Amino acid sequence: MSTSASTNPQSAAGAQGEGQRAAGADGGAGGEGQRAPSAEGGSERKREALELFSGLPSRYDALSAALSFWQDPRWRRALVSAVAPEPGQRILDVATGTGMVSAELLARADCTVVGLDQSPEMLAAARARFAGVLGSRVELVQGEAERLPFADESFDALTFTYLLRYVDDPRATVAELARVLRPGARVASLEFGVPPFAPARAAWRFYTAVGLPTLGRLASREWAEVGRFLGPSIRGFYAAHPLERIVGYWEEAGLEQVRVRRMSLGGGVVMWAHKRQAGGGGARAS
Repeated sequence: MSTSASTNPQSAAGAQGEGQRAAGADGGAGGEGQRAPSAEGGSERKREALELFSGLPSRYDALSAALSFWQDPRWRRALVSAVAPEPGQRILDVATGTGMVSAELLARADCTVVGLDQSPEMLAAARARFAGVLGSRVELVQGEAERLPFADESFDALTFTYLLRYVDDPRATVAELARVLRPGARVASLEFGVPPFAPARAAWRFYTAVGLPTLGRLASREWAEVGRFLGPSIRGFYAAHPLERIVGYWEEAGLEQVRVRRMSLGGGVVMWAHKRQAGGGGARAS
């Protein structure tokens, strides 16, 4: 069910450091080898994220689908539908991972995509996926969402997937993402969610506490770690950043008409909006 978020959340106290631009950003991704400042030596959260994903790429697409009961591909398709790519657009796909969302964007429209991720292992899998089109319709950049190596207003649309739990300051990160969007550009995101209805929430808690770790162990040591990590990570994130507050982060960043769609009983959350036009108001969608 698609709903409009309507709660006006209180602003969280925001540190500005995580949202600042990378020094010397010039508005272009200089091909697949361009790198932004490395996350190595960063916060513990960033280091844990890099370590968590380092062993996953070889079977990431198949296992992420299977362990979500094939909901993850459905959510990603909904994300791309929400951003509605158009021919000729230049689109930034943040936390591109193995390039699943980027591939769907390219399949939907004759656009160009810049995929950014902080994990070199994930980007290696994306390069393999796009081996025939790198440099023409796809560029891959190693970098961080908190410090994008692009000039202001340099993209026509933007997507990000499973990102905000892995950054130190979600509010500042959303502002940094909005910075590189042209006025009127559309942005869409996909995150895991916690089902709001009690029976579904109880089933979700059982699966994330017992089922997911067990199935992960059958796949590999790395996926067992993911299975143990995800449930507490998702619960902790929404305890600190309720969905209504995240909507507020988007609005503070100049994104308007923010929409929220809970999918699969709330296990997935797709959000989308567009960047305010110069001189525009901030009215919420009705």
